[in-house]
Amino acid sequence: MADAARSPQGTRKTQRRLPPELSILLVLIGISATFEILGWVLQGQSFFANPQRLSIMILQVSVVGIIAIGVTQVIISGGIDLSSGSIVGATAMISMSLAQVSTYARAVYPSLTDLPVIIPVCAGLLTGLLCGVVNGALIAYTKIPPFIATLGMMVAARGFAKWYTKGQPVSFPTDSYASLGVGLTPVIIFICVAVVMHVVLRYTRYGKFTYAIGANPQAARVSGINVERQIVKIYAVAGVLSALAGIVVAARGLTAQAGMGQMYELDAIAMSVIGGVSLSGGRGSIVGTTIGMIIFGVIISGFTFLRIDAYYQEMIKGAIIVAAVVADVHRQRKRLKKA
Repeated sequence: MADAARSPQGTRKTQRRLPPELSILLVLIGISATFEILGWVLQGQSFFANPQRLSIMILQVSVVGIIAIGVTQVIISGGIDLSSGSIVGATAMISMSLAQVSTYARAVYPSLTDLPVIIPVCAGLLTGLLCGVVNGALIAYTKIPPFIATLGMMVAARGFAKWYTKGQPVSFPTDSYASLGVGLTPVIIFICVAVVMHVVLRYTRYGKFTYAIGANPQAARVSGINVERQIVKIYAVAGVLSALAGIVVAARGLTAQAGMGQMYELDAIAMSVIGGVSLSGGRGSIVGTTIGMIIFGVIISGFTFLRIDAYYQEMIKGAIIVAAVVADVHRQRKRLKKA
């Protein structure tokens, strides 16, 4: 009798220990199996047996995945970042303008051509850092909602990108700069960023402070955390990662345009939410976001494989995002009831 009485409790404890990423992984497996079956039924071929399709799928989402990692820690802190796509555009323009070859007659800065790759990369990262610091300072010290602060930056950064070269694209980078987007380099960059940010969020004070602020900012402040300073740091990191994505996407396309990065911020948020990051803050992980990124890539690639029209893809993508948010709200309600 005693063992029987303890068994439900033991089962519940075991269930609590299961990582939340496991359920997201099961969703990924289910979606992948669905596309594989539909591939054989509708197209007469395998969805996953084509290595080229898989590499293209991974490359498509790796750049946005870099942004999603920065967005993940922002959402964990209880905030939101709508400016990341525009920062991509502004960063791409600035970094590419400093990475042009001297043989191009219409270089933006004729006296600053053939520079070492570190210079345009640092210029781009500093641009993202500045945008992120402005976002964080506005949110932390003026107390305006993150939605409004980052929306303002989204418009301003996009306007700057258009003004910078009067709407003209910037092309002809050096070989060293272009190498940042060659082959699987964007994927390698994403993996490195993901590993570093996973360690930072899970094992450092920065990560603990970020989760604490997202869970309860007042309790975090009472416990001695400088909430305002931490918020500035969080948005600064997000800005730098958006800038890194801008550098990579410009190098991959061998050109920079003011319109680069449009809708990237929404895709990044979608990857985070699909990956289990709670929009109410305080919960989520880089591992979950990575799985969410792969789910996102599988869905996009699967729709293309099944030859579903682009406008249907956008509608279905929107429905998936809404469903992920509804699932998050449902989890939050269940947690509150149990408490």
